[in-house]
Amino acid sequence: MQNEKARAPVLILGGTGVVGSRTVTTLRQLHPDVPLAIAGRDQRKCRALATELGNTGVVEVDLGRADLALEPQASYSAVVALLKENTLNPLRYAQAHGLPYLSMADGAFEIGPAVAFHMHRPTSAPVLLASHWTAGMATLPALDFAGGFRTVRSIEIAVLLDPEDVIGPMANEDVEQLTRNSPRPLLLDDGTWRWVGEEIATRRVEDVAGEEVEVRAMSVLDVLSLAAATDARSVRFDFGMARTAGRRRGGAASHDMIIEIEGERPDGELDRLRIDIEAPQGTSGLTALGVALGIERLLGLTGGQPVAPGLYFPELIIDPDHALGRLAEFGGEVRHRNGASVSL
Repeated sequence: MQNEKARAPVLILGGTGVVGSRTVTTLRQLHPDVPLAIAGRDQRKCRALATELGNTGVVEVDLGRADLALEPQASYSAVVALLKENTLNPLRYAQAHGLPYLSMADGAFEIGPAVAFHMHRPTSAPVLLASHWTAGMATLPALDFAGGFRTVRSIEIAVLLDPEDVIGPMANEDVEQLTRNSPRPLLLDDGTWRWVGEEIATRRVEDVAGEEVEVRAMSVLDVLSLAAATDARSVRFDFGMARTAGRRRGGAASHDMIIEIEGERPDGELDRLRIDIEAPQGTSGLTALGVALGIERLLGLTGGQPVAPGLYFPELIIDPDHALGRLAEFGGEVRHRNGASVSL
């Protein structure tokens, strides 16, 4: 049964948006033989992209229906939702057919419905909640570097979006909705979860070029993943707009991330590590890579057997070291600032 599903196409909802088109292109690059089926609002774009990719079909869906208006005899190997939708019908369809499911458009305050659906059908399908920033491509590298500490006290991540980075109207709307619906962002502050006010939510950081920029905390799933995976006492995730390193050099906008970790080294020394990551493909390209890593792992194309039914964040099924390797493979640059002993 599993082999039959593995030969069926991956159903990708929202496959022609900025992130969606880059996701299917990335997945095709990583796994040329995996069949795809894409659905989008613009059928003309769907057909053109399918022709370009090869081994790709086009389907029409109705998100208002539990069966998505798909043919009863249709067969798929996974369902991927690259769009914001509040019916959960894609998840219901995946559970009804025992298919791996990946979603990536919910904030930390929005995952309750999906969690409830899983709790009532825990053995029906593997459900990957990948609504982290860039589908986990900030959290996974952070966890890889956090693994060098005996204990972790704090993790702070700041991501910078270039004003000229094209992320698409849907992604823009997602960021705006996160800010609008959760004006008090969630962070872990010295062991206590807090929905913080403006005086704590905003801070200034030094970007990868050494200039100060203002960033603001966001209620993304990264905060939950990092806290649970490391037992850190403090975790925050911040977002800011700034001219990124790629454009400073006269090229295209990059996506820049600053990861700072404080903790105890294996030798007992208290230390602070800063890692700067520059992704030349921009935010949408990095997100596409994160989604592709989730799909390939769910299907067992890398890292072992297909993932069993359960509820997962990316770090529970994707090896952080593998994610860092893929980041480098796609042109990402990782730079360490010299660690400095700190008093904690």
